[in-house]
Amino acid sequence: MTLYQEKHVVAIGGGHGLGRILSALKDFGQNATGIVATTDNGGSTGRIRNCQGGIAWGDTRNCINQLITSPSISSMMFEYRFKGSGELDGHNLGNLMLTALDNLSVRPLDAINLIRNMLKVDINIIPMTEHPSDLKALDENGQWVTGETSVDEMPDKLVRLDLAPEVPATKEGVLAIEQADAIILGPGSFLTSIMPPLLLPEIGRAIEINKKAKLIFIENLSPEHGPAGKMSLQEKLEWCERTCRGRKIDVVVGEEERLELKNWRCLNTSLASPNRVWRHDREKLQSVIETLLGE
Repeated sequence: MTLYQEKHVVAIGGGHGLGRILSALKDFGQNATGIVATTDNGGSTGRIRNCQGGIAWGDTRNCINQLITSPSISSMMFEYRFKGSGELDGHNLGNLMLTALDNLSVRPLDAINLIRNMLKVDINIIPMTEHPSDLKALDENGQWVTGETSVDEMPDKLVRLDLAPEVPATKEGVLAIEQADAIILGPGSFLTSIMPPLLLPEIGRAIEINKKAKLIFIENLSPEHGPAGKMSLQEKLEWCERTCRGRKIDVVVGEEERLELKNWRCLNTSLASPNRVWRHDREKLQSVIETLLGE
């Protein structure tokens, strides 16, 4: 059996970063799982949530888009974004399709699987939760704000991040983590993509319990803005480990030398795409993950 058939990989995050990792894991097929953040409240997703409720679909849609390998009428529909001056301006049809399935009382995970099958996407995509929830943050001056876009705009460093209301994790996501041989955090927006799933106690507990899995943190290639940009890499790793009940991150993968990280194993390697220095190269990511799994 090959590595792709023997090993199970789970990647946790949201939006562009998670989609990039999942596209690097495409050869693992159904042995790869993405657990997607569902707290976004900006853009088309935020407008839909304001008037329809439900979880945020935008990051899930983004991940599915990056995994489409065969362009078709179906994929063109799913990726279509309306333009004009009316109510539909800026809305993505994929978001509306998933919202419509939710309104038809289709379970969110079943809705995603229906879309995956339609678009021939093999990799499992699981929302972190199937219940609506928002990010809530406390800064060092004692100010609380609610909503992902508000968190991103906070001028001061954060001291705490929560979900409001508290919601249960999707059971299939927890099971995938418990069975994984590797669990990948990042790349992506630290506070609004990587942290939200980790704030669910069942996910943190599942990572802590699975001692056989290699826990991998993949760094961004360009600095973040907002409160996440004020955090050191060490602080980010400590936040992750705290939500995972003290579970140690096994390896930190990045492009720069990280000599100050004495408490973590660091793998410094080229990850940037040749024509987009801020974007991770899929083949380089795939090579690194295969190497770590093969150790």
